[in-house]
Amino acid sequence: MREGYEGTGPGAITPDGCAVELYARLPVRDEPDIVAAAVPPGARVLELGCGVGRMTHPLLARGFKVTAVDESAEMLERVRGARTIRGPIETLDLAERFDVVLLASFLVHAGDAGVRRGMLDVCRSHVVDGGCVLIQREGEDYHTNLPRERVDPGGFTVRMVSAEPVGDGVNSVRAEYEFPDAVWTQTFLARPLTRDQFETALGEAGLRVDRYLTEDGTWVRAVPAA
Repeated sequence: MREGYEGTGPGAITPDGCAVELYARLPVRDEPDIVAAAVPPGARVLELGCGVGRMTHPLLARGFKVTAVDESAEMLERVRGARTIRGPIETLDLAERFDVVLLASFLVHAGDAGVRRGMLDVCRSHVVDGGCVLIQREGEDYHTNLPRERVDPGGFTVRMVSAEPVGDGVNSVRAEYEFPDAVWTQTFLARPLTRDQFETALGEAGLRVDRYLTEDGTWVRAVPAA
């Protein structure tokens, strides 16, 4: 387990506190539709941090060719139909490029700024000129409107319990997922980024915002900077 990260609940827990069984249960929302609307049909997609394939499988069903990357063998065991690669995102070097690089799950908010820089550098080095990088950001009140909870139509409750400062602009965030038959928790480090800070980080990696894909600014289409 990485320092500052923790997870509890049934089944395997990854080094960043994610519970494999939990993520296998979480439903797919509109994320695959957002991706599909922003990229060419049939594009080659490099999905960084694929987990159990919640995004991978809907993208494959839409005709995309997906290479799915995750550091957890237990997560990758759940992925079907895609080429899979095990390893940390921030040091990935496949010596090939893709039409689309996907960095979802708020990974751009990694508590370690060096890890974030590595991830964005990997995005830039693996996207073709003329391609794009799709990034999911935290909402503006992610760290401030707490505690809060949401009852999912699927019959479980998601609680964002707290976000406590631990220094250097990083918060320790605690989340709980309560199902009728099980409860999982995750504690992780996250760095809030204003829009300006986010765009500066992109620029340092040789990327720029092409457009924000959602009204709340949580999904972004970035392209290689000129």
